Amino acid sequence: MDRLNDLAGALRTALRSAGSPWADVPIEPLPDAGLAHAHLRLAGTGVLARVPKQSQMDLPAQANLAYQAACFERASASGHAPRLHGLLPPGPALLRGALLVEEIVGRPARLPQDLGLIVDALAAIHALPLPAPPQRAPLLDPPDPLALLQGEIEAQAAHLDAAGLEPRSRAAIDRQRAAFADKCRAPARPPKRLIAFDAHPGNFIVRDGRAVLVDLEKARYSHPPLDLAHATLYTSTTWDRASYAVLSVNDVAAAQARWLAQVPDGAAFEPWLVPLRAAMWLWSVTWCAKWRVLSGQAARAGGDGEDWSGQRSDAGLIAHVRERVDDYLSPEGIGRVIDGLGGLAG
Repeated sequence: MDRLNDLAGALRTALRSAGSPWADVPIEPLPDAGLAHAHLRLAGTGVLARVPKQSQMDLPAQANLAYQAACFERASASGHAPRLHGLLPPGPALLRGALLVEEIVGRPARLPQDLGLIVDALAAIHALPLPAPPQRAPLLDPPDPLALLQGEIEAQAAHLDAAGLEPRSRAAIDRQRAAFADKCRAPARPPKRLIAFDAHPGNFIVRDGRAVLVDLEKARYSHPPLDLAHATLYTSTTWDRASYAVLSVNDVAAAQARWLAQVPDGAAFEPWLVPLRAAMWLWSVTWCAKWRVLSGQAARAGGDGEDWSGQRSDAGLIAHVRERVDDYLSPEGIGRVIDGLGGLAG
């Protein structure tokens, strides 16, 4: 709590330095619930301050704010993401600055009953018109999104040795890496759209019968089935305490059918649902190996770049993440996901 109180004081200083009309409103720190941001309510304004602890994109502080601002601005056009109210630039008080975003007042998503609402929100984001190439910056817009994703997976997989996986876990991950590499070598690709790339159920709040995606940091122009996978994989649905659930193959298949019925070019995406589900899981499970290795390091100085040090978050949150990571890297956790892929493919 001392860390959050100190952060509230720093936010007050930054608001005053920026001449914000909210400089003197009460500031209420919210519980520490994420590895990348702290959130503080500007009471009575309908605004949350989103203060980065790090950049998951490994960006300098100012570029990180600009990237996140673009995420919120573009996704909010769907009606399923908060509006952006402004930025506080990096400075002496807040080395990484802050975003000021609409506070979404509602309840956590509950699974499986709210899964349809999450699917509807993602479909609305994926149905947004694709901007002309010059208008897509600063968001990632790779010529070949699969090649970029494979590169990210392999960069994270460099930590597999140090992560100390059981041999069965390592062998299963390596088999899936090889299968994805084969898929990447083939020329076929699904259509490209704006995607969140962080669509796990814990990032949704249900308000007035609609799901709102409130955590937007890693959006990019890529393949939408990755979001659908992230919303329904075991490594996502059991990540957050409030939305914890284990979905059945039938739950996932129903979500896929609902999504396909709403998105443009649904038929073009259907053959990619299982391959991109496997790819999204590979990204997630290799991230787990990376976090297991890097979370024990000391926090970095300065306001730029990526920093997974456990020192940046409350001990309770780090203990929860460690327990989840251990489950996801276990032979049983990996086997559960791979069995599910087989069930969906069948």
